[in-house]
Amino acid sequence: MTDNSPTAAAAHRPSLDAAAHVRRRYAAERRFKAIGLGAIFLALGFLAILLWTIVSNGLSAFMQTYIRVDVRFDAESVAGEDYQGAIKSALYARFPAVESRGERRELAALLSSGADTALRRMLTADPSLVGTTKPVWLVASDDVDMAIKGHISRQPGASGNRLTDRQLGWLGELEAAGTVEKRFNTILLSSGDSREPELAGLWGAVVGSVFSLVITLIVSFPLGVATAVYLEEFAPKNRWTALIEVNINNLAAVPSVVFGLLGLAIFLNFLGMPRSAPLVGGLVLALICLPTIIIAGRAALKAVPPSIREAALGLGASRLQVVNDHVLPLAMPGIMTGTILGMAHALGETAPLLMIGMVAFIVDIPASPLDPSAVLPVQVYLWADSPERAFVERTSAAIMALLLFLGAMNLAAILLRKKFERRW
Repeated sequence: MTDNSPTAAAAHRPSLDAAAHVRRRYAAERRFKAIGLGAIFLALGFLAILLWTIVSNGLSAFMQTYIRVDVRFDAESVAGEDYQGAIKSALYARFPAVESRGERRELAALLSSGADTALRRMLTADPSLVGTTKPVWLVASDDVDMAIKGHISRQPGASGNRLTDRQLGWLGELEAAGTVEKRFNTILLSSGDSREPELAGLWGAVVGSVFSLVITLIVSFPLGVATAVYLEEFAPKNRWTALIEVNINNLAAVPSVVFGLLGLAIFLNFLGMPRSAPLVGGLVLALICLPTIIIAGRAALKAVPPSIREAALGLGASRLQVVNDHVLPLAMPGIMTGTILGMAHALGETAPLLMIGMVAFIVDIPASPLDPSAVLPVQVYLWADSPERAFVERTSAAIMALLLFLGAMNLAAILLRKKFERRW
């Protein structure tokens, strides 16, 4: 028989309130999880859009349009090194109806202004070509390359078309004859920068980045490890060491442009080091890496169990022997991981390198850390500021190369951690 008395109802009410509270709590947890998953998927969506934009714009940069012409290597042109004249003569012979100066100028503009370098290389490799006629594949201009790739309109009279109707007609004739072809863009991966998009390459910036990172590693790794070992294992715990630790932690949060100003004032103005050189860039990046390496090194040293130190001391080892023979080898995987991550962060820095003059236009490939050079982040900055449409795809290609560098360095850090990590 059901008890409907006021006493029973009052006793039953707390249990109903508790059940409602539990339901509300579970509902709040489900909402929180849904919001968290939504934020993750939103971030992944933005990342996918970013990567897709970069890859879709940059993949076409690894292909370049070439036009085949029958070049006559006559002795007069070779003696005067008038390779452009030989190329123009080949084009005029291909289109004999073109006679006016303006039309000939438009016809010659189908090929890159640096197409003559291919002829120079051919004659250097085989001087017996003098006096012969050979079919040569030459680099097309950036406008022709963009038209072939479909980035600009090929409709005659279209708004914003950089190719004239006559040039579009000649290009169509060359395509119909099978003398236009897209090939792998070796120039992009073997040359330095250029004002002409079709001749611009990444190799100078890649070499400059490698030189800068080597200098960064040589300077920051021993200094960072030595500082971490001293502060963690030997330094007395007083207010001076506490002040040093606070300053190191604060340096990790200082904007990178401040380090660029420091490099400008000390390395360039005071010490007179060469401007735009990877040596100076590496020193500035080393200053950026040092706080990260020190913090990561101290964390790795703290992770070594005290029993390792106590056992070595109990067997008669000195403090230096304990650190050098036991603690440091066990902490080295963590230190190396922190070092690689710090250098990966430094590789993507642009502002401090702009401050020391690495924004200069450099065509030559650097042969040493003392030669003027660009680096990949600065190369991206320079190309992104260029007005030509062809530099858009090359900017994306440079970003892809930079992301490949960063991905390789992060992968190396993960592999090192997995291979040498010890769980205590």
